[in-house]
This record gives sequence, structure tokens and C-alpha cells, in this order.
Amino acid sequence: MNAISMLIDGEPRQAADGATFERKSPLDPAVVTRAPAATVADAIAAVDAAARAFPAWSATGPSERRALLTKAAHCLEARADAFAAAVAAETGGSALWSGFNVHLAAGMLLEAAAMTTQISGEVIPSDVPGSVAMGLRQPAGVVLGMAPWNAPVILGVRAIALPLACGNTVVLKGSELCPATHGLIVDAFREAGFPAGVVNYVTNAPKDAAAIVDAMIAAPAVRRVNFTGSTRVGRIIATVCAKYLKPVVLELGGKAPLLVLDDADLDAAVSGAAFGAFANSGQICMSTERIIVDEAIADAFVQRLADKASRLPVGDPRKGPVVLGSVVDMATVHRCNELIDDALAKGAKLLCGGKAQTTLMPATLLDHVTSDMRIYSEESFGPVKPIVRVKGEAAAIACANDNAYGLSSAVFTRDSARGMRVAARIESGICHINGPTVHDEAQMPFGGVKDSGFGRFGGKAGIGEFTDLRWITMQTTPRHYPF
Repeated sequence: MNAISMLIDGEPRQAADGATFERKSPLDPAVVTRAPAATVADAIAAVDAAARAFPAWSATGPSERRALLTKAAHCLEARADAFAAAVAAETGGSALWSGFNVHLAAGMLLEAAAMTTQISGEVIPSDVPGSVAMGLRQPAGVVLGMAPWNAPVILGVRAIALPLACGNTVVLKGSELCPATHGLIVDAFREAGFPAGVVNYVTNAPKDAAAIVDAMIAAPAVRRVNFTGSTRVGRIIATVCAKYLKPVVLELGGKAPLLVLDDADLDAAVSGAAFGAFANSGQICMSTERIIVDEAIADAFVQRLADKASRLPVGDPRKGPVVLGSVVDMATVHRCNELIDDALAKGAKLLCGGKAQTTLMPATLLDHVTSDMRIYSEESFGPVKPIVRVKGEAAAIACANDNAYGLSSAVFTRDSARGMRVAARIESGICHINGPTVHDEAQMPFGGVKDSGFGRFGGKAGIGEFTDLRWITMQTTPRHYPF
């Protein structure tokens, strides 16, 4: 069992009243982490520490910020084994998934380091003679970041890396499902030498989440909020931010469509679909959630995909390499089992996998899924995936857009121009032509549309989210006034 601390003003901290909460393994009843259950006063202390640190941190030069972010990347990578153990214990994720998380998160820190010299403005022509008009980007203040459990290292780092590069100070609210994993991120920043109060970490018991989040968003020093998680909770966060007029970046749920057109390279499409559908047991916001295939090639594609999916190894990630480890909890199992029962009762065909009794769920494919089945529109967020057969390109696009979500998507075709044409018509923030729906790079503008949220993380797009754009003028000659 791993007992952890919060980090407030550079010091490890327990809750003011000594309260803790426990995270149990998704695979057995063992308690794997005991973490502080912060009070509202603890949360505000973290915000206050960040506010005190802001003036000095925002005044640091880009080279200093770059050096610290670069060092944090190396400190993060050095904890790869610790991350693998924590991810397996708290969320049931495989070593393969943890390793990918650490690799990409380190890349995000290096990209953020590179961005420190890219926070630029512009000189704007003015109609006033002798007036030099500028649009300048400046740090916003304290940034509150909230990250989920499913890609814990990637999303935890993403919540704070670019805000720090922009000169903001941060408070990371850890997930109740992986407080030790998120704590390792903060340990890396502390070891890298970030000044006290620049990075703060708060953990809370699930029952206290609403009060803790509301108090931090309400705090005047908090100037930006970012949240990655479910659309249901995202709506709550957006409502609270609206109440206090706080800008927010929301990266929420998804039901990513993967379109396999009649001229697709089937081997490439099968590989992309299997990876996108079953990486981390389908528990990724970008996970392929609808496989839409043209009926002209459906039989051949479906057979190949089922053959591949049925061979994917599933098992306890603490005992050796697997592709599908544990899902995060039994609630996921129950939800996915209900989706399977509903689809089969309405005429779907089970190709591989099936209902599970434990959190070790096999790769499951349901063919001939129709719009009256729950899995057609509901996010499974597990390794249970629907295949929808359509006739023609227009029907494939219509099916892709027949959903409330709009985060990631993919289309497979041998015709590049056709791929661009189809991608332009899919309602999503991200589309990959001849690639999987699961794809992330630190420098890319990452985010969705519709019920998948708004705002963008990554690269220069993220700079716009975490800075204030100010109009400043300087009069260089005498100015004429009408009176």
C-alpha cells in the first residue's frame, strides 16, 4: 500500500484534519493507495501558494522555464518503473500503456519547453499617426488543472506543462482513482527544482470533489481552468466556470468513428481499427467506438478484424506483458455487459469476446449494429466495439456524424483526395486519414467539438488558451486631439 502526500507551497502536506481516502485495486480488494482527503481550506491553501509564486515565476525568462521543463521531462522518464507499478495497481493498465504514457508525457514537457520562446505577439497597423500598437500575450495567473485516470501520465502532464511554459503557476487536482500515479508527476517537477508554489498538488475523497472544485474555481486568483474527463462532469465544470466567469478548456467524451471505405487497404484498416479500439482496453477518449464499414468489403474486413481481435492477450498486468489489462472497475464491466445484451437482443452478431465477470475483459466485437441499439450511440469506454455496415460514402459520413460527440475520427481509403474530402465532412476536432483514431502528439492542436468539449491543448494553439492577449499602444509623436 502506497501512502502519499499533497504538495502545497513546495512542501509535502497531509489534509488539515488528517483525513484520508483509499484507492483499491480494480483486480482484487487490496488497498493500493492511501491519499490525503483535502479540506476546502487545503485546496484554497494550494491556490494561495500558486498566487504568491505567480509574480516571480511569470517574470522568469524563457530560458529558465525551458531548462526546468526539460529537467522535469528527464525526471519523469527516470520514474518509468514506478509509473508502471502505479498504473497497474491503481487503474489496471498494462506496462505497454504506462510506457507509452511516460514517453508521450516526457515529449509534452519538451514541447512545452520549446514553446517558452514562441509566446509572441504582433505589431498591428494603427490609424493614429505615431502610434505603435501591439498585441502581446502575457501569463494569465493561476491555472487549475483536473486530469482523469485513463491516460494518467499524459493527461496529468498536459494539464500543467504548457500553462507553466506560458508563465502561469498551477494547481493539479489529482484523480481519486489514481492519486499515486498523479503524485509521481508532481514528484518529478519537485525534483526538477521548480520554485515553491509554482506546482501544487491536491487530492480529495470522491465525496468532497464538488466542494473542492467549486471552491478552487471560485478563488479570485484562479484565472484559467482545464478539465479532461466525462461529458457529464464537464457540463458541471462548465456551469461552475460560467458562474464565476472563468475561461475553461474542456476535453470530454468521445464516440470516435472509424470509416472503412470500399477502396480501403484492408490490412491497414484492420491494424488501425484494432489498435484504436483496444489500446488500454478501449478506455481512451479517442478510442474507436464505431467501426463503420462499406458493405462492399465488409465481410472480408470483419473476418480479418475478428481474427486479430480474438488473439489479443488479456490478463493481470502485474504478472506479465498483456495488450488488454484490467478495466478500471466493475462498473465498466456492468455497463459493457448491458450494451452487449441489448445489442444481441436486437439482432447484432457477436464475433469475438463477450460478457465478462471480472475486470479482465476480452476484446469484443459486435457486427450488424443498428441505430436502435444502445452501443450505436453510447460510449462504451471499454473493449466492446460495434461494427455498422453502410452502403456508400455518403452513408458512411452520415453515420459518422450521427452522434452527439466529436473528438477524434479516422477514414481509410486508397484515394488521398477522397480521404481529404471525407475528413472535411466529418464533425470532429481531429481526423486521421489511413491512421487510427488514437493518435496524440505534443505539438498538435488537440480538442473536440459538440459534446466532446471546446478549446485546444497542444503547441501554439494551447498558448492562446493559457495567456491573456493584451492590446498595448505607445505614442511616439505628438498626438492631435479634437478638443
